[in-house]
Amino acid sequence: MVVAIGFEGSANKLGIGVVKDGDVLSNCRRTYITPPGEGFLPKETAQHHRDNILSLLKEALDKANVTPSDIDVVCYTKGPGMGAPLVSVAVVARTLAQLWNKPIVGVNHCIGHIEMGRQITNSDNPTVLYVSGGNTQVIAYARKKYRIFGETIDIAVGNCLDRFARVLNLSNDPSPGYNIEQMAKKGKKFLQLPYVVKGMDVSFSGILSYIEEKGVQLLKLGEYTPEDLCFSLQETVFAMLVETTERAMAHCNSQEVLLVGGVACNVRLQEMMAEMCSERGAKVYATDERYCIDNGAMIAHAGALLYLHTGPTKWEDTFCTQRFRTDDVEVTWR
Repeated sequence: MVVAIGFEGSANKLGIGVVKDGDVLSNCRRTYITPPGEGFLPKETAQHHRDNILSLLKEALDKANVTPSDIDVVCYTKGPGMGAPLVSVAVVARTLAQLWNKPIVGVNHCIGHIEMGRQITNSDNPTVLYVSGGNTQVIAYARKKYRIFGETIDIAVGNCLDRFARVLNLSNDPSPGYNIEQMAKKGKKFLQLPYVVKGMDVSFSGILSYIEEKGVQLLKLGEYTPEDLCFSLQETVFAMLVETTERAMAHCNSQEVLLVGGVACNVRLQEMMAEMCSERGAKVYATDERYCIDNGAMIAHAGALLYLHTGPTKWEDTFCTQRFRTDDVEVTWR
């Protein structure tokens, strides 16, 4: 029986969750939302986390109905992510581990998404499509590691969508990607965009540059609506992701796909993946925004697995790293 508390702050979501043997007791979150047309910068995001983390900690403990004495292990996001926000949260996690005299575990953010997704959906050994604002990877488990079969070679798919939302001056509440999804539902006219799949890898920067330049011209001419452009962008980038995921499934002889990360909340992506899976006689698994979007519970759950099978992180290793590869972690619990 392990009770773990997890601290997540790798980007603009600050999350604290408490998990007991895979059961989520609390999963509280605060989101740093910037004005329309603006992204979030490391310095201001870190300040948001510092301003909110203590009140969020109290909320998470109260909702879970636990006290610090009930906690067995403190878990925090070690990386990947934005440096300043990561460190601002890790400092609190390290301080609490010392104050409460508890072991501490540094968790890979991507592994947190995968293990939470497996836990919630009860998927066995899926091919994983991990899509978020900072990451785009096609992953499958092999020989004690989550192997990356394909990934973006430039920007993440979520970053591509978010930056186009800024071009259209869409609100960042609740997220720019969500608002693009809602607009895309009303789009009727498809604009042919670059389709960039290179082997198992994908590229989104050229697509973004093209639609930023060409799309704005077409909007001014009245040939396309903002809804049409959102629809066209979504259909193109999601088709690329489905293609590379299917190729990984064929290679691994997999009959399951698990969608994780903030972009995995997108219903259209889930529909396109489900259509591909139905043609292959496979299943697609996805969670809702409670667990797709960055959260503390996923860090607590993955941290508990690491703690049980690998032990706590050495104190001198409890630093943060912005570049922490998914395939750097030895998966001792599978």
